[in-house]
Amino acid sequence: MTAAHEKPEWAQSKREKDNAQRVAQGLKPRRRILPWIVLIAIVLAVAAFLLFRPEPPPAEETVEETAVVRQIRQAETVQIAPATLKETVKVTGTLVPGHQSDVASQASGRVMAVLVRPGDPIKEGDVLAQIDRAPLELQLNQQRATAEATRVQLQSSRQQLERTEQLASQGLASPSTLEQARSSTAALEANLNALEIAVETAELALANATVKSPLTGVVASRSVEPGQTISAGTPLFTIVNLEQMQFDAAASVSSSAMVAPGQAAVITVAGLEGQTFTGEVTRVNPVAISGTRTVPIYIAMDNPGNALRGGMFATGHITVTEKPDAHAVPASALREDLEGPYVLALEDGVLVRRGVEIVREWDRGRLVEVSGLDDGMQIVAAPLVELEPDQAYSLVEG
Repeated sequence: MTAAHEKPEWAQSKREKDNAQRVAQGLKPRRRILPWIVLIAIVLAVAAFLLFRPEPPPAEETVEETAVVRQIRQAETVQIAPATLKETVKVTGTLVPGHQSDVASQASGRVMAVLVRPGDPIKEGDVLAQIDRAPLELQLNQQRATAEATRVQLQSSRQQLERTEQLASQGLASPSTLEQARSSTAALEANLNALEIAVETAELALANATVKSPLTGVVASRSVEPGQTISAGTPLFTIVNLEQMQFDAAASVSSSAMVAPGQAAVITVAGLEGQTFTGEVTRVNPVAISGTRTVPIYIAMDNPGNALRGGMFATGHITVTEKPDAHAVPASALREDLEGPYVLALEDGVLVRRGVEIVREWDRGRLVEVSGLDDGMQIVAAPLVELEPDQAYSLVEG
């Protein structure tokens, strides 16, 4: 049953009565269309208004953009100041004593005493060892006696020669007798000279029986013991003087072309961290070592306090080029735009572009010599790509 049937007839509208009759006839009731037409018209009107209405004029910006302040650490900046720029060549090698002597025996015989040991400090002229003197003294005495006998014979021969010359001048001696006297005297003179040399040799051998140090230093090695029988030329001791050291270094073939005698070097030694030593190039080998393609370089250096020892490994930097009172910046500080190279200077809270001219590179490109900067100017040294000229900045610690 529909809602129209539920109402009394007197309360039904004309549409409701018509629908009641249609239902009684078995037909569908008519639906209300007008409200839907009105609703669709309203929707279309609203859509047309929104679609075709004029755009409002853009509102004026009332809020200004907040300026970005870049933070820069102190460690990322550098202050411009005149400095001495240096180009160096790196060398490596070992230290050896500047003065070293291998002491060998100059006499033959039995070693009676050895007076020093490795590590003992000694002075020039100190006795190191003593070789048996008795046989050498006996040989010397024999040579002296033989020489003395020959000297007496020579004196007698000279007297005989004088008498023969007098007789020959008076015609009482034949020329052959005179010549024989002269030959005998000359032979004795030559024999005496040889014997005198033998005496000197024996004296020297006796003096060499006492082995003395040829220099002041320290005993580095000893290869003889008491009781040994040695011959002339036998190695006995090695003496070194550590007051002066020599740095036997090596540089690459390409770098060695810049090294010359007289150049200064700064040397660090393995095992002596925190200490540096100065030296001077004394010689440069003209030939590279086969197989290593390195050139030997010899550097003389002092040894204050005898802190250095032979055989220590060391690294040196030889100054081959030097320029005082120059301005240089780290290579990372340089930037480039269409106008050329420049740096960012920190001036009154703003990064300012300062153009520069590149003079040359130093320290294998790590430093670049430039012109166009003033002393005391502070610039950005780190490669901070986000920084640009005219930006505000704040400097922070670190």
